[in-house]
Amino acid sequence: MVITTKTGDKGKTSLCRGKRVAKDSLRIEICGILDELNSYLGISKSLTKDIKLKQIVESIQKDLFIIGAEVATEARHRKQLKVRIDNKFIERLEELIEQLEESSICSSFCFCLPGANPVSSSLDVSRALARKLERRIVTLKRKKFINNDFVLIYLNRLSDLLFLFARKTTKKFSKKK
Repeated sequence: MVITTKTGDKGKTSLCRGKRVAKDSLRIEICGILDELNSYLGISKSLTKDIKLKQIVESIQKDLFIIGAEVATEARHRKQLKVRIDNKFIERLEELIEQLEESSICSSFCFCLPGANPVSSSLDVSRALARKLERRIVTLKRKKFINNDFVLIYLNRLSDLLFLFARKTTKKFSKKK
């Protein structure tokens, strides 16, 4: 497989199943934000020494590919997707959020200044990108390009979870000093 196909040289790219769209279309923008978010999560995963966090981040990265497939697939072909975001994905995030909220990390924060350490910083950038993605998915839903309500709920929970993980890694680093 060659990486340079030259088929995008005139500002068009392909969605799943080959439909050509402008590279600045909403769906392609969302795929780009998914890629950014996935890349920043990769940075977080590479920086942390916490094995459980690495595993959770990797599972989230895989979930983002599922969302990307749904965004990049025409509505008439979505039923052919083998996996779609559903309530099980959301419940998994909510369980993690609940565990973190029960721990002492939630005792005294509202808004936090990002930048305490490289791991929390990359998680905060990931959270901001998840919120950006959430906003663009709202637009996509409003334009009726996507009808899976679970995607929006998943992204809302994801940003909450990333916020909590960033705070958790901030506390871990501050205890070592």
